[in-house]
Amino acid sequence: MNTPAAILLVDDDPDIRDQMQWALMSEYQVLHAEDRATAVAQTRSAMPPVVLLDLGLPPDVDGASEGLAILREVLNLNPLAKIIVVTGNSDRANAVTAIESGAYDFIEKPIQLEVLRVVLQRALYRYGVEQDRRAHQTSTEAEEFEGIVGASEPMQQVYRSIRQVGPTAMPVLITGDSGTGKELVAQAIHRQSTRREQPFVAINCGAIPENLLESELFGYEKGAFTGAAQQKKGRIEYADGGTLFLDEIGDIPLGLQVKLLRFLQDHKVQRLGGKGGISVDVRILAATNVDLHKAIEEGRFREDLFYRLCVIEIAVPLLSQRGADVIMLARVLLVRFAAEQRKPLKGFSPEAVAALQAYGWPGNVRELENRMNRAVLMAEGAYITPRDLGFRDPVLGDDEALSLRISRRRHEKDLVRLALDKHEGNVSKTAAELGISRPTLYQLLERYGLKSGRVEGQAESL
Repeated sequence: MNTPAAILLVDDDPDIRDQMQWALMSEYQVLHAEDRATAVAQTRSAMPPVVLLDLGLPPDVDGASEGLAILREVLNLNPLAKIIVVTGNSDRANAVTAIESGAYDFIEKPIQLEVLRVVLQRALYRYGVEQDRRAHQTSTEAEEFEGIVGASEPMQQVYRSIRQVGPTAMPVLITGDSGTGKELVAQAIHRQSTRREQPFVAINCGAIPENLLESELFGYEKGAFTGAAQQKKGRIEYADGGTLFLDEIGDIPLGLQVKLLRFLQDHKVQRLGGKGGISVDVRILAATNVDLHKAIEEGRFREDLFYRLCVIEIAVPLLSQRGADVIMLARVLLVRFAAEQRKPLKGFSPEAVAALQAYGWPGNVRELENRMNRAVLMAEGAYITPRDLGFRDPVLGDDEALSLRISRRRHEKDLVRLALDKHEGNVSKTAAELGISRPTLYQLLERYGLKSGRVEGQAESL
């Protein structure tokens, strides 16, 4: 039996409260409040979706100041609440003020019960729609954070770390294998900081020849060396006021590490060929895919520089450690590449879902992006297949020589079961989660002896 929806009735007249209780008790759980303190307390404890509010309350019975104050406090506690104000025939101005202050609707005295029932039903329906929309938005935000897609626990930990360190000025070292998305994490930290409106400047220290890296970082004066025909600012100066991201920091040569350490200590840049230092306000974020502790032991990286850069460390997980994020990312990439290539693709075949989940992803997200781009280009049907993804028939991973058929038996049933549980037996949502059609899902349910439960409602235990 469903619990009736709660309605908070705020009125200082006990007779009116009793009459409304009698009229509505068969349909709603009616809560009472005769003043502001009680109304706020009831809102805090019960969070009623609908509030029926008389504007004329003590100490301003002939005005609306107390009622409007309650309206603001209730909406502050529960922004989704639908507040229906009750006014007299001569109080239309106050009703308009209440609507402008966030009230959902108003009803005039004497209250006609049938009109009130319609208004209440409409308000509850609107509340339910907005609550569902907010829940969906929250779910979407859990799957994507600052442009990073993923809802797995390892990624949630990364999001928590970003939120904690973002508003600070601390240097952060981002570690993880190549292709895991370290630069995206750095950009997310920048967007969470007070420097978000200032430049984000990235430089890949491993991609620039050693003899050019110093001038790229620190800049140079005219005539500093052969070919220096004019003055040039370095990346550090361009990042002034913002964030400098040093990717592949482990590849910086030892001589340049000394100069970078000096900058981190005094926050001054000296261009090549320059005589004086230039003060620069920059937050440093660095990333590496190598073990810097081992590099320190081998004399390839300065320990004092490491502790300057690694005040906080954020480790980005391997794609193979992120579970269902693989399918989530693949769907996002499918939509993007299909739009770019103007191909009307609908999703993934069950075999493709199993193959994506079973593969080890040595190249991480970068490899997934590459395979998805290729798959969209190569796809001839409406659904992406393992062949489109470049999975050869007898090998799916580096360590296991499994055919796609064996892999499907091992993984497909679990994938369908997990998706079905997640969506409480809803076939439409489960099919969308897996990127397949509903008829295909029904075939899989029959093949593996699974039950969908109540198709559009609650799931039976599997």
